Amino acid sequence: MARPKTRYRCSSCGQVSLKWGGRCSACGEWNTLQEETSSASNPSGPSKARTVTPTPLQEVVLGGGGEVRLRVGIGELDRILGGGLVAGSLVLIGGDPGVGKSTLLLMALDALGRRGLSTLYVTGEESKAQIRLRADRLGIAGDGLQLLAETDLPAVVEAVRRMRPAVLVIDSVQTLQDPDLQSVPGAVSQVREVAGRAMELAKGEGIATFLVGHVTKEGGLAGPRLLEHLVDTVIYFEGDGRSSLRMLRAIKNRFGPTGETGLFEMRDRGLVEVPDASARLLQERVPSASGTAVVAAVEGSRPVLAEVQALVGPPGLGSPARTAVGLDRGRLMMLLAVLGKLGLPMGERDVFVSAAGGLRLVEPGVDLGLVAAIASSFRDRPLDEQALAFGEVGLVGEIRAVGHPQLRLKEAAHHGFRRAIVPASGDIEPPPGLELLRVRTVREALDALLT
Repeated sequence: MARPKTRYRCSSCGQVSLKWGGRCSACGEWNTLQEETSSASNPSGPSKARTVTPTPLQEVVLGGGGEVRLRVGIGELDRILGGGLVAGSLVLIGGDPGVGKSTLLLMALDALGRRGLSTLYVTGEESKAQIRLRADRLGIAGDGLQLLAETDLPAVVEAVRRMRPAVLVIDSVQTLQDPDLQSVPGAVSQVREVAGRAMELAKGEGIATFLVGHVTKEGGLAGPRLLEHLVDTVIYFEGDGRSSLRMLRAIKNRFGPTGETGLFEMRDRGLVEVPDASARLLQERVPSASGTAVVAAVEGSRPVLAEVQALVGPPGLGSPARTAVGLDRGRLMMLLAVLGKLGLPMGERDVFVSAAGGLRLVEPGVDLGLVAAIASSFRDRPLDEQALAFGEVGLVGEIRAVGHPQLRLKEAAHHGFRRAIVPASGDIEPPPGLELLRVRTVREALDALLT
C-alpha cells in the first residue's frame, strides 16, 4: 500500500514545500503554509495515457440549442450575471461576514422557486432552523426550495445527483470537507477538492451552482488562487458596515461583461434593489458645504453620479495623516503631489477623503472631482452645486480623457446638472441643457470650479 507523505501548500499562491516554514518562499506571505497529505507516487511507473482525439470547432454540437439562461428575477443580480444565470455555470460570491451573501442567495432561490424551478440550499455553517428563521423574517415562502445541512462532501454530492436541482447553493466552500483528505475544512487541499467536485456537478449535470466564499482581512477571497480560475464568474458583495448600501461587483464573468455593478440597500425585510443608484447616492448631499464634489463614474456599463468628500486639516507637527475611504490611497498621494506643484501645500496637512454612501470608486475618471474637493476644502470655498466633473489627472497636472463620456453626461443631464467639467481632448457632444467646460490642466479646472 502506498505510504502517504506530508507536504505544505501556501494558501496565498499555491507554492508547495516539503517542510513547514513561517513564511512562504515564493510570495513572502507569513503563516500561509497549510499541511496536506498525498499518496506516494506509483512505484511501478507512470500509468498508460488515454487516447484522445480533438474535434473541429464547427463540428461541436451545442446541447439545447446553445446557451441557456435562467433569469433570477432580481434585476441587479441579473445585470451582474450578464442577463441571467447560465445553466451549468459555477458562480463564486464572496464578501465580509454579515454583508448579506446568504440573504441575497436565499432571495434568489425563492424567486426561482416561484417560477417552478427546483432549488437546493446546502449550508455548512447554519442549521436548517436558522435558515427557516431567516426565511420567515424575509417573508420567503420557499416553494420548491430544499435545505440540506451537511459538511460531508461525498454525502452532498450524492444528494445533489439524486435530486438534480436546477440551481444549487453551497454555503460555504470553506466548510465542506472530503474525509479522504487528511486536512481540516478550509485547508487548501479541501477547498480545491470541494471546488473541483462542484465544477463536475455543474458541468456534468447542467446545474447552475453558487459557491459562497470567505474573504481574508485584506479583502481577497480566502483559499487557493485556483478557486477563482476554476469558476465561471467571481462576484464580490461589498459593504463598509457604516452604511445600509451594498455593492455587488463582478470581477470575472465568462458569460458577460466584467466590472458590472449592482446596488442594494439592507432593510429589516432583507435586501432591496436600488435601480437609480445616482439618486440614492446624492440624496443626502449638502451642496453649500466646502470640500465636496460630484463625480460621474462608470461601473462596468453603468454610469453613476457620486459625491466625494475631502477634509484638509491645518498645518501641524509630526507626520500628516492620509486617509482614503472608498478611494484608492495611492492615487490620493499622487494627486496631493500634483496639487503641491500648483501652489497648494499639502506636505504638513492632514488629508481625509471619502466616497460618500459606502461606494468604492476605483476608476481614474474620479481624479478630477477628487482634486476639486481637496482644493475646495483647502480654500474653504464651496464648489458650484450645479456642476460635476470627470477626467483622469496625469503626473504633470494634465487632464486626460476617460471612457464612456456620453454615458456620464447623459446621466448628469438626467439628474438636473447644468455644467460639466470635462477633458478637452475627445469628441464629446453635450446633451440638451448641459454646458460643457473643457479643460486641459488641473489649474484650469480649479479656476472654473472655485470662481
